[in-house]
Amino acid sequence: NHSVERRVGEKLPADQTVLILHAKVAQKSYGNEKRFFCPPPCVYLSGPGWKLKQEQGSGHAHCPQPTLGCSSCPPQGFGCAKALYISDADKRKHFRLVLKLFFSNGQEIGTFHSKLIKVISKPSQKKQSLKNTDLCISSGSKVSLFNRLRSQTVSTRYLSVEGGAFIASARQWAAFTLHLADERYNRSEFPLREGYIRYGSVVQLICTATGVTLPPLIIRKVSKQYAMLDVDEPISQLHKCAFQFQGSDRMYLCLSTEKVIQFQASPCPKEANRELLNDGSCWTIIGTEMVEYTFSESLACAREPVSPVPLIAALQVGRAPPSGHLLGAPPATGPGDRSFPEPHLQAGVALPEGPPHTSTAHPLPDPPPSLFS
Repeated sequence: NHSVERRVGEKLPADQTVLILHAKVAQKSYGNEKRFFCPPPCVYLSGPGWKLKQEQGSGHAHCPQPTLGCSSCPPQGFGCAKALYISDADKRKHFRLVLKLFFSNGQEIGTFHSKLIKVISKPSQKKQSLKNTDLCISSGSKVSLFNRLRSQTVSTRYLSVEGGAFIASARQWAAFTLHLADERYNRSEFPLREGYIRYGSVVQLICTATGVTLPPLIIRKVSKQYAMLDVDEPISQLHKCAFQFQGSDRMYLCLSTEKVIQFQASPCPKEANRELLNDGSCWTIIGTEMVEYTFSESLACAREPVSPVPLIAALQVGRAPPSGHLLGAPPATGPGDRSFPEPHLQAGVALPEGPPHTSTAHPLPDPPPSLFS
């Protein structure tokens, strides 16, 4: 039994966290082609418990090291699965990824599931309707942005943050919260709005891991390397788009190798509703999901997997528990007690649908330190 009594949100010195990041949609592959999931699903190990396991293992041969696909993966590690795809022989419309985590000696740590991923045949080229909200992107949701030259997989670079600065990384991607702004206010106030994001909207990108933020941007639809200035339809998954700096003279968010710079687009004399971009200014946008599992084992080496780990779907609390009592303890009752509902947790365990897609993650060096605070 790996359960530990604690107050909600309380951190324990031996906490171990498994964080899975992945895209909301996956494009199906047809025939012999392999459309690898982009961005690739990533796994992060964080929390002091992994380090305690490492220190414990240094004095006990029977306490192994955690690994993400290889025995040399550090105890606080990162890995990504770059070669996953779904073929047209698979008829499912949704699926989950399954991560199996092992110690270096083969002992199983546990099995962890991603959130549901929607399968699409190709990015929608039609004008997106808000009736199909599965493919729309809402304010406050998380997205990833990547740039790919001439549809070449090897040229893919992801917008990321490193050392407090925005970069275009070929190794790691970051999730950004995409907020819709109210254009009636000035930049310093920048109040946020709810709703689905349309082209022509003023938005702000905030890195979920570091909190680093770009200035307000106007999101534009891209068609044949032109930014379309008069399009206001909803944004859809895997659309090509550009980000114009609000109030600037045609300046757009652009990459140059690993640097993120500003690029000045060229006006079109015959078509005032278009501006010509370069390759580095054209980004593909996709929604992302994050699922986090945290558990805490005793310092004694556990022989059984920690999974299935319950996921809290809802938290209903009638009143704050008395000082010194844990959440979930029965509330006091008496003649003067008003009928408060008993605090309780509703938890459900995410299970895969259909045959699991088990992946082996490959570790990459230098994970962002902000994810391992």
